[in-house]
Amino acid sequence: MMKHIAIGQSGGPTAVINATLAGFVRKLYKDHALSFVINGYEGLADNLLMDAEKDTITNLLQHEKVPGAFLGAGRYEFDREKIKVSVENLRSRGINTLVFIGGNGTMQALARLKKEAEYQGYALQVIGLPKTVDNDLGETDHAPGFGSAAKYVAHAARDMSRDLQAMNNFEQVRILETMGRNAGWLTAAAGLLNDHPQDGPHVISLPEDPLAPEALIKGTTRAIEQYGCALVIVSEGAVWDEAYQVERDYVRGRPVLGGISNEVEQVLKTHLNVMVRAELLGMNQRSFSAAVSSTDFQEALETGEMGAEWVREERTGVMAALQRVSETPYRIEYIPVSLEAVGSSGERKLPARFMKDQQAYNEWLRPLVGKEAAAYPPPLQRRNSHVFEQDKSK
Repeated sequence: MMKHIAIGQSGGPTAVINATLAGFVRKLYKDHALSFVINGYEGLADNLLMDAEKDTITNLLQHEKVPGAFLGAGRYEFDREKIKVSVENLRSRGINTLVFIGGNGTMQALARLKKEAEYQGYALQVIGLPKTVDNDLGETDHAPGFGSAAKYVAHAARDMSRDLQAMNNFEQVRILETMGRNAGWLTAAAGLLNDHPQDGPHVISLPEDPLAPEALIKGTTRAIEQYGCALVIVSEGAVWDEAYQVERDYVRGRPVLGGISNEVEQVLKTHLNVMVRAELLGMNQRSFSAAVSSTDFQEALETGEMGAEWVREERTGVMAALQRVSETPYRIEYIPVSLEAVGSSGERKLPARFMKDQQAYNEWLRPLVGKEAAAYPPPLQRRNSHVFEQDKSK
């Protein structure tokens, strides 16, 4: 039976979200009617849907390896009335299958759409396809988008460390702020390629472990004394002094985290009297195509293809979760989990076992970043001429 399927993308984009879209569309467009939801749930509420014309499909498939979100994504306050209107819009167009690619908020919204359709007596098949760079999505080992973002963070941290070592007679501390919101998966990835003690990061601050200024100062001081410089990694969601997170803004009902690196910079400058620079790794973490992981891309593609198979199999109310079934060799399976279970599980935090053991986390992470980068040789053991200014006065 031919279906009329609508698909959309929602939330923050990733470097591989369009691979999931392409994998899904390629499997279905010849046998079913497709419509594209523009700008995520906002487009669903405002009835901004496009019929899948031949030229549009060709363009979409050409975006398979392009970052961003081909259909537009973004964030939207999807309240009860807008959900009601969205189901009415789908019904008026004769759309009987709705698929969205997204994270926690996307899956929660899909579950609510399914319930509203049932309330209206409309038979609507609903499937969620995961994506996130934060890896905070519940009921799945990981989600497409995370592996590439983690690869970018790992390489950026290692290379920034070598750059800092070269400049340690001028600049002694560099602070890198990562994305990740309230989960430390992405921040912890900064330690993946740390093969030598001199290489950073020397201090990592995770949202799951409140950042005590005293511990920050102590760890940074120790690194400067031993190596002449210190690379500090902080998550945008790190809980700072007095148990608060630094917010950059508040947009569409959602706090936008960011800016803690600037506060950390001021604390370290004040207490250590050294040159300190704060840097945001920024949106490159989720959009840098040169850092796309081969594993991440392949899994993103397969996630879309699996979603297409489940459309044919009449599955509904589920998300395609990635379940790790083998470490050596690395292998996953795609399993259906209920949207309600994903929503009720909340944000998936970095577990204590990984917080306490960086090497255990690295072993878990390595397959997701694809082919591992060649190790750097140890840096030259230069004589450390830098001493703290306060010591010079003694």
